[in-house]
Amino acid sequence: MKVYYIFKLKEEFINLYKDTPSILYNILRSIYYLDKEEVDYGYNLFKQLTSPIEKSTLDRNLFIKYHREIPYSKRKDIHYINNLYRNEISRMIVSNCYIKLEVEQNFSTFFEILKEINSNLFACSFKTIDFFFLDDYPRICLSN
Repeated sequence: MKVYYIFKLKEEFINLYKDTPSILYNILRSIYYLDKEEVDYGYNLFKQLTSPIEKSTLDRNLFIKYHREIPYSKRKDIHYINNLYRNEISRMIVSNCYIKLEVEQNFSTFFEILKEINSNLFACSFKTIDFFFLDDYPRICLSN
């Protein structure tokens, strides 16, 4: 299973790192792996890079729009896609700081859905060293 963290970046950092996403990934990865003693530093750096996510609005809009359109469900704070035709099982949790997406395959319909909402979101898998802006998602998926 792959775990992606998806961040809503501030516009100035999107413009700065659009052509060099590996630098942005390395910054976020270093924050992810910081020692406990450096949490304050990491939190301040993270707040400088990212914008808050409107959790309740996003949760509600996703459920209203997709609960009848695709093999989608929501239990408590977890959004699920279980699409047997695409061989897809995905779980997504929205927080105020990031979106956590767990996938059983190398793609997720949630990437496409989130891209429609905000194409400048940045996805990272820290364990598998995978990263991309969601507006690059179709090209990434086709190349893998």
